[in-house]
Amino acid sequence: MNGTDLPDLPDIPDPPGPPGLSDLLRYARVHRGPAILAGTTVVALLSAFFGGTDIALPSIGSGGATTGVPYRQELPLLSAVFLTSALDGAMSAHDAMGASTMHRLRVAYCTTLTLTVCAFSFGAEALASGPDSGIVFVRSALIWLGLALLSARLLGQQLGWAIPLASVLFLVWYPGDWWDWTSNPATDVFSWTVAAIALGLGVTATAATPWRRKAFLHRAR
Repeated sequence: MNGTDLPDLPDIPDPPGPPGLSDLLRYARVHRGPAILAGTTVVALLSAFFGGTDIALPSIGSGGATTGVPYRQELPLLSAVFLTSALDGAMSAHDAMGASTMHRLRVAYCTTLTLTVCAFSFGAEALASGPDSGIVFVRSALIWLGLALLSARLLGQQLGWAIPLASVLFLVWYPGDWWDWTSNPATDVFSWTVAAIALGLGVTATAATPWRRKAFLHRAR
């Protein structure tokens, strides 16, 4: 070896690419993927077959008369809460502190799972009641998913249903007005704006893990 020769360097592997299908399937098996798909499928089928049945509720100020809200307007809440359970479990703390590769896998899994549930729910509802009904179902599911993610971050994973349920009580007792995204038309701009805001808040809250918050505060100092 002379002064200009350099030793052979080991090959440096390329940065990991997007997660493959096998990675997603393995991740899904330990993050309740089959159970979530089964639960949301049952919800979609219940809505398709029995969603038109009204929930009998007393109407405020009507002297005891009852009013009805179709089940299909509220059932998307169950699908949203089922989806948030993908972030819970024995591996949740490990996932939150994982490297960037783990976070990419987590995002890919949650995105794929959500799109799958939305696609099946839309299809079942569209066949039963028409495409507009399918769009409204998916929109409601996305709104409640965002609220459930926010609730899980603020109140704990076991209370991911709390904020969505509070919104349901308001919509059930005061239905059919401009704020009621469960009954507004499929093209209603306000309802889609609510969906974008709710989902954005939920995703941001989920991404703000304790480890990331500490790292951000450390850099800020």
